[in-house]
Amino acid sequence: MALTEGMTLGFIAIARTTFDVPLAENVTAIAREHLQKMGFTLVGPDALVTNMDEAQAAAVDMVGDPPDMVILFQATFADSTMVMHIATEIDAPLLLWAVPEARTGGRLRLNSLCGINLAGHALTRAGIHYEYVYGEPDDAAALEKVTQVAAAARAYWALRGARIGSIGEHPAGFDTCDYDVEIIADRFGVEVVSIPLQGEFFPMAQKSSQKDANVAFEALRERVDGLDAVDDDSAKGTLRVYAAMQKLSTDEEFDGLAVRCWPEFFTELGCAACGAMSMMTDNGVPCSCEADVNGTITQMALQALSGEPAFGADVVAVDDERDGLVIWHCGLAPLSMADPEVRPQAALHSNRKLPLLMEFPLKPGRVTVARFSEATGSYRLVIGSAEMLRAPKSFSGTSGVLKFDRPAAAILDTILSEGLEHHISLTYGDHTIALMTLAKMLELPVL
Repeated sequence: MALTEGMTLGFIAIARTTFDVPLAENVTAIAREHLQKMGFTLVGPDALVTNMDEAQAAAVDMVGDPPDMVILFQATFADSTMVMHIATEIDAPLLLWAVPEARTGGRLRLNSLCGINLAGHALTRAGIHYEYVYGEPDDAAALEKVTQVAAAARAYWALRGARIGSIGEHPAGFDTCDYDVEIIADRFGVEVVSIPLQGEFFPMAQKSSQKDANVAFEALRERVDGLDAVDDDSAKGTLRVYAAMQKLSTDEEFDGLAVRCWPEFFTELGCAACGAMSMMTDNGVPCSCEADVNGTITQMALQALSGEPAFGADVVAVDDERDGLVIWHCGLAPLSMADPEVRPQAALHSNRKLPLLMEFPLKPGRVTVARFSEATGSYRLVIGSAEMLRAPKSFSGTSGVLKFDRPAAAILDTILSEGLEHHISLTYGDHTIALMTLAKMLELPVL
């Protein structure tokens, strides 16, 4: 529930005075109380909204500063006019909530369910997405559904208005990292800004202060072993890259970076970008290698859902003994993902033989895997759930063994048969329900 803290919910309880108003007020008060206990900040009228004038006033109060999500609490039956007005005026994800009532053989006191049925039909005809809850205002399952929808709303807003810096272009032959700036802006609300390597970013990195590099070096010494065993100038080159990435992200208000990490960082700067990207991702600015913009967008969404860093990796092998898939990348995973039983190492790139990379096996635990994929020519959201197993380092760099909820061979068959991208993104925790909800908010099909 921690991720609900700080989120603002527009809460509007709709009713008709011909139904049981005292009961409607009671269930509304219980719902408000539980949502506030969960950490939500509620905005909107305290009293029941019973006519169009009150509905219009409630909407006006939220139009200028939309909440993270709007809950239309169907305290009693009402026709769809108030719901439709609110839904069309307030630009925010929408949740309809109906409450059950006792079947006494007597008066239908609320008729709440029929109310959201009517509203749902009108919203669907108008092409307005909504989620719904049917449950008592203190029901654990109902409140968990609210939490999941709120998490999806958090990810939705994390993308809308976000800015990504694409440092260089993706390497030739890496069609999996291709992207279209206009489609991304239209689909996700994300602005992608191109940053030339040689003309802009490399001069920034070369001008970065040696003092900043030394400070970062000493701070990193507390988290990794082997810093003194790698070439000092090259390692501090990576840390100057890190300083330049920090400055660029702050100055340009970038929420993520997609970096052409090879070959130019090695051939022109004499160092690896991997360690710098690892540190940036740990700081909450997710980075993808090979200028994989869609990978960075996926990491941003996962980070918003989990409140923890997200990492992009390749699938490189099948672990037959554990029935798992081996994921790997050179050394850009955030240090917070390291297995606590293994001390991370400062390392050289396995092919280029230059520092600075982070080397460790990934920590065990439940993970969510995802990718905003364009394999079919249009976007869909690929979602998976798996257990990261405790396993020895598979290869140099950062690696882990994923045991999915289906056999490894079946997962691999899906990846290859569907022609999916070679990068997948993951974060810790099970966020599959929230991701499914996010896909509906973004009107994306799901694999």
